[in-house]
Amino acid sequence: MNLTDPELLARVQALEVRLGCTFAEPARAIEALTHKSFVNENRGEGCSDNERLEFLGDAVIDLAVSHKLMALCPEASEGKLSRLRAGLVNEEGLARVARGLDLGGLLRLGKGEERTGGREKSSLLADCFEAVLAAFFIEQGFEAVLQLVERLFAEFFERAREGTLEQDYKTELQERAQSLLHAPPRYRVVHEDGPDHAKTFDVEVHIAGEVYGQGSGRNKKDAEQAAAKIALERLAVAAEPNPAPGE
Repeated sequence: MNLTDPELLARVQALEVRLGCTFAEPARAIEALTHKSFVNENRGEGCSDNERLEFLGDAVIDLAVSHKLMALCPEASEGKLSRLRAGLVNEEGLARVARGLDLGGLLRLGKGEERTGGREKSSLLADCFEAVLAAFFIEQGFEAVLQLVERLFAEFFERAREGTLEQDYKTELQERAQSLLHAPPRYRVVHEDGPDHAKTFDVEVHIAGEVYGQGSGRNKKDAEQAAAKIALERLAVAAEPNPAPGE
């Protein structure tokens, strides 16, 4: 692998800017960004894929998130902490962070994987993020990892602190809508904005043909949850008994 290649150096420099660090071993950063499909199609380059780093990164992210959750939720049981961590450290959650860093644009993919939209696949993005975090850990140490994870997962940690991370507004709305209106909620994307790696979605939720809420999010799932939360608030107001005259 030619580490003087301007294209490779540009990838490393872009990753350093996004992480806020400098890699003493640029080859490690390149390894973290290299999918096995690229290695399979470029055997003569002497490059390695990111699967070994992904293995380490999986353990590093679990430890870092567990450490932060224990500090945020000192009264939480082991079971609750495990559920909170699962809500953070899953394929979609990791892929969302990877999209925020635009790791898809830095991935080295084989031509076949490129043609099938590999840069947007949640599984590839989550794996790449774990590999990048492992490379960062080897270079910078665990304290730096804790700071990086705290920054990248700030929104998730805030929801954990507020106790809303485990809330499923869509399920609750489904039950309430059936009970009160005898009709299921329907969700519709009404607007998309931004580049592919940083899109925002606006979603409306309809019940019995009427719009009950609209929400926004960085993916359709989050936008639907936001819309469902607003719809639940409206249903709660509608269900309140009207005061008797003179009260």
